[in-house]
Amino acid sequence: MATARWNGEIIAESDDTRIVEGNHYFPIESVSPDYLRPSETTTVCPWKGTASYYTLHVDGEDNPDAAWYYADPKPEAAQIKGYVAFWKGVEVTG
Repeated sequence: MATARWNGEIIAESDDTRIVEGNHYFPIESVSPDYLRPSETTTVCPWKGTASYYTLHVDGEDNPDAAWYYADPKPEAAQIKGYVAFWKGVEVTG
């Protein structure tokens, strides 16, 4: 079971994560939607495609662009479509 925590709360928990480049990608349905705020930020990975971001909002505090996902990944990264990964101080264990 993999768990993502930030600001004292469990953000996501799943036994069905996908590990890509050392990052656990959690199924979007395993992430509490109350903690996610859409962000305008995007970045481009040469082999995965365009990443979009969420700001985490937990107990009145924001962690800007701390979660990312690929809404329409390139074929090489199709296994992470519908999955979300974390960074910027989010503790992922498992």
